Amino acid sequence: MESEQLYHRGYCRNSYNSIASASSDEELLDGAGVIMDFHTTEDDNLLDGDAASPGSNYAMSNGGGVASSTTHLLDFLEEPIPGVGTYDDFHTIDWVREKCKDRERHRKINSKKKESAWEFTKSLYDAWSGWLVVTLTGLASGALAGLIDIAADWMNDLKEGVCLSAMWFNHEQCCWTSNETTFAERDKCPQWKSWAELILGQAEGPGSYIMNYFMYIYWALSFAFLAVCLVKVFAPYACGSGIPEIKTILSGFIIRGYLGKWTLMIKTITLVLAVASGLSLGKEGPLVHVACCCGNIFSYLFPKYSKNEAKKREVSYYFPLKTLWRSFFAALVAAFVLRSINPFGNSRLVLFYVEYHTPWYLFELIPFILLGVFGGLWGAFFIRANIAWCRRRKSTRFGKYPVLEVILVAAITAVVAFPNPYTRQNTSELIKELFTDCGPLESSQLCQYRSQMNGSKAFTDNPNRPAGPGVYSAMWQLCLALIFKIIMTIFTFGLKVPSGLFIPSMAIGAIAGRIVGIAVEQLAYYHHDWFLFKEWCEVGADCITPGLYAMVGAAACLGGVTRMTVSLVVIVFELTGGLEYIVPLMAAVMTSKWVGDAFGREGIYEAHIRLNGYPFLDAKEEFTHTTLAREVMRPRRSDPPLAVLTQDDLTVEELQSVINETSYNGFPVIVSKESQRLVGFALRRDITIAIENARRKQEGIMLNSRVYFTQHAPTLPADSPRPLKLRSILDMSPFTVTDHTPMEIVVDIFRKLGLRQCLVTHNGRLLGIITKKDILRHMAQMANQDPESIMFN
Repeated sequence: MESEQLYHRGYCRNSYNSIASASSDEELLDGAGVIMDFHTTEDDNLLDGDAASPGSNYAMSNGGGVASSTTHLLDFLEEPIPGVGTYDDFHTIDWVREKCKDRERHRKINSKKKESAWEFTKSLYDAWSGWLVVTLTGLASGALAGLIDIAADWMNDLKEGVCLSAMWFNHEQCCWTSNETTFAERDKCPQWKSWAELILGQAEGPGSYIMNYFMYIYWALSFAFLAVCLVKVFAPYACGSGIPEIKTILSGFIIRGYLGKWTLMIKTITLVLAVASGLSLGKEGPLVHVACCCGNIFSYLFPKYSKNEAKKREVSYYFPLKTLWRSFFAALVAAFVLRSINPFGNSRLVLFYVEYHTPWYLFELIPFILLGVFGGLWGAFFIRANIAWCRRRKSTRFGKYPVLEVILVAAITAVVAFPNPYTRQNTSELIKELFTDCGPLESSQLCQYRSQMNGSKAFTDNPNRPAGPGVYSAMWQLCLALIFKIIMTIFTFGLKVPSGLFIPSMAIGAIAGRIVGIAVEQLAYYHHDWFLFKEWCEVGADCITPGLYAMVGAAACLGGVTRMTVSLVVIVFELTGGLEYIVPLMAAVMTSKWVGDAFGREGIYEAHIRLNGYPFLDAKEEFTHTTLAREVMRPRRSDPPLAVLTQDDLTVEELQSVINETSYNGFPVIVSKESQRLVGFALRRDITIAIENARRKQEGIMLNSRVYFTQHAPTLPADSPRPLKLRSILDMSPFTVTDHTPMEIVVDIFRKLGLRQCLVTHNGRLLGIITKKDILRHMAQMANQDPESIMFN
């Protein structure tokens, strides 16, 4: 009767069924793990007391009679228990255990591959599964990126009009085949109709302007409203950039559903809508999230990755050579697919292809460095302002209405952006225009210079050209666009829609760079006899390239926000193809980083990680304090004693009480309360699942059944109920440090090994425990921050 009551009674707060039901291949990184048994035969005698030697027979007493057996007790517990080895949501994985599981799996496959042709085929499949995963990920990522680009361009142009001959064409594609376009108005053709032409029947005049204005706002609000509603209803994790969460996940943190199928589908759709709405955001950051979703989903097709959390995160704490080659291969496949789709319509892989006809000169390093200073100041200002606004959003009632916030920001953006042609157009097109060098085929206002001909004689004595009215008008419009972009980007990044930061930051830098470039160009024209220009500029040749300044400014502002250096320069190379301008780019990027670091060493993504309280240890952050492990470990002097389990003295009821009365994720196992000698470490989740599994499959497990973590059962009275063996879930090699270990070493161990906890001992006796969150609290306290404000929110 007692056993039946225990069987029907719910164990702890979560039953085995509720835990098992949470495991789904569309949720993040929660594949069913294999049991880890860390025991070694050398310490069995030490830990088991008077138990028989390993492998020998033994007698046991159960119920009211005595029965001898030549088999181990509860052999079913020696087999893999479904759910053991997996992790709860918002928990950190055990890197050491996952690596041991992978080595054991690899040894098992190698030992069986010579048994039969089928086992050999399975070993080949396992060996090539990594290449298959990256191939599928590259194909899917490239295809989705191309489709997102094409759809975003079409929907962005839909705000201004529609192509009557083929509605699926954007503005540029609609006029490709037209023979009625002119050089000055190459974007106007009979096939493309603005909304004023369709509704009012007129293309010019105040009425048509107001109608186009109204339709622009209508479509912008419609796209933004649809995007935020889809995110809120179907996939809340699809909002934002995704890079802070991806970095945290790669460090070993579990966020179930963040890389699932629903998140992928909704993020892809809403990213197109968010970009088309005209909000000051980009799609490059969210595309990283999309690619990670593809990789996570495809990994479930291969047991090598689906059942091991560390294998899914090979690019986090370490980057082995094989992962480098596989990443290169995935990028190659994605580039091949992108080239096949040709989303930019120019048969090139780069988004902002540039081709400058003049080199840069040494004296131009001065304005390039000034652009770097601007980028660093902008980055520091943006990070502080955006984090302050996001923190206010979290702490006030305004954050409870994400749909209203998105609609409000989209309305302000559309109303202010439409009158200015540089804010009305797509941000990617704006950057492309700012990067472009003025030539005979360019009709932009930025290229409307005054003619250099005086009668029949050309001004060949002076380099460059005098700016015309169109250039001065464009300068004023660019200044207004710069202010608009700075303000709106602060309030847009962090909205509940997919929002990237690369393109808005590059746009701000490109605008500032183009303004500086034109200013230097005109300075060289009107003061060509200065020693700087006279020494470096050839007479009669274009000396200054304003488009180059825009490219340098874009890299500087992006570097100021993200604090990237080498990788950023490579990204700019990929976007522009301008490999020969490495020195100006590096000078501006390094300057922006130095200036930004003077105000704070955190980039925008690290700042959002800290704002959200993710347990992320940044490898770039140095720990220089002289504290010791005993000063950080728990329990402290004012805390209750450390919750521990003894290896063979507890009953099921006592173990249940320990779990119900505490909220810890794991418990150290010791020999006895008197000796405090450490045996191992058992996870709360594994204990819960193992006992639930025993109750379901084995009769005779009662509340007063003895629980033991040793290799053999302890000596029990004849009338004792059947004991429960839990050794298979015990980590026999938990990481330990002494109480005098410097915290500088402990922090490095946590970073490089990816630990989530380590035990503190003194002369072999257990003293306390240090978790990853204890490390983060201590680092915050050393930085004069509130330790409790950084936990997961």
